[in-house]
Amino acid sequence: MTDPWVALEPGADPAERVRVLRRAHETFTEAGTVPRPVRAVVADSWRRSARAGVIPDGTADVELTDGDLGTYRSEHPLARVMPLFRELMGTFASDGEHLLAVCDAHGRLLWVEGHAAARRQAGRMNFVPGARWAETAVGTNAPGTAVALDRPVQVFAAEHFTRRVQPWTCAAAPVHDPRTGRVLGAVDITGGNGLAHPHSLGFVQAVARAAEAHLALLAPAQPGAGAPRLSVLGRDEARLVTGDRELRLSRRHSEILLLLARHPEGLTGDELMCALYEDESVTPVTLRAELARLRGILGPGLLASRPYRLTAACDSDLTVVERRLATGAVTAAVTAYAGPPLPGSQAPAVVRLRRRLTEGLRAALIACGDPDLLADWAHAPWGEDDVDVWRALAAARPTAATRTRLASMEAELTTPPGWPHR
Repeated sequence: MTDPWVALEPGADPAERVRVLRRAHETFTEAGTVPRPVRAVVADSWRRSARAGVIPDGTADVELTDGDLGTYRSEHPLARVMPLFRELMGTFASDGEHLLAVCDAHGRLLWVEGHAAARRQAGRMNFVPGARWAETAVGTNAPGTAVALDRPVQVFAAEHFTRRVQPWTCAAAPVHDPRTGRVLGAVDITGGNGLAHPHSLGFVQAVARAAEAHLALLAPAQPGAGAPRLSVLGRDEARLVTGDRELRLSRRHSEILLLLARHPEGLTGDELMCALYEDESVTPVTLRAELARLRGILGPGLLASRPYRLTAACDSDLTVVERRLATGAVTAAVTAYAGPPLPGSQAPAVVRLRRRLTEGLRAALIACGDPDLLADWAHAPWGEDDVDVWRALAAARPTAATRTRLASMEAELTTPPGWPHR
């Protein structure tokens, strides 16, 4: 009989897998009654946990302690909203014998506060600051699964993959950077059966949204404020906002600035030559002249040399898409995608970058199968001839227009050059 949850990998212990599945079956079956169905979000998480090799009898590892933990917490963006978390959730956690927990985007717990007895009990399973509670480390749990899925999650008792966590119930919601959309971490409420209510999930989700609004007030996204910001998606000539100035750059200067923004450690002249020029006959003098002109446009202090580098961190619309895609937030990534970066550029490094971003987005779109996202891509200039996306769209939303368009594209692919189409 085929395992209904996860296929056995080479070298896996079948007996251990049977024991895990039997325990899950016993947990979700009441004596003398039919089995209770496992929620889809939990079953999917169990599969990911098993594939990651999580041990059901294991526990979390503590990765950050003492000074390292203190330094990391003080520099983390969520430190700015900890007073808000305590104000909104502190009394609720203490009075209800629950715990308030906050983790980073990697599932590491940064703060665990609340009822003293609950903290002592949680400490026995390493639910403590500095411990890694990512889904890939300890299996299904609210904070780890919330950052893995980039969505609010509630996990009830035996739905936890790791046995030591099964007496607990938890609800968590991701918190995003309001400017970039990047997942910063998650806020979580953990406790006993008193949290086994849908209102717990709504409560923690409202707290996460309040935190994002507070972060937006602390660092409003205003033109000309903060670090330099580069826009390269869907445009051949980049736009740079720095201080109170907005600059439109030439294609070559756009390529240089994009590469330096992605290499804050800097690039040597030889590295820049290889990244920018296909023609090996281009001399270093040409590059130095371009850099001198760019330095004059940017003004004093922003472009340094030996190696060539930007003296201030420079974010870009391209990195926003990459961060969202890396966290699995496909909808947010596609929404921020305004087109290929510097589409007319033939600089080797830019061509590679453009290909990686486009292929990553396409793969995520096709895997996601959302008909609205697929339609947006298919009808955009960069997707109108993308036959794989059109196939996925036809499978997800088989309208007559979509099938006709796909048939035409496939006919063009199978017709030899110069032959008339039928």
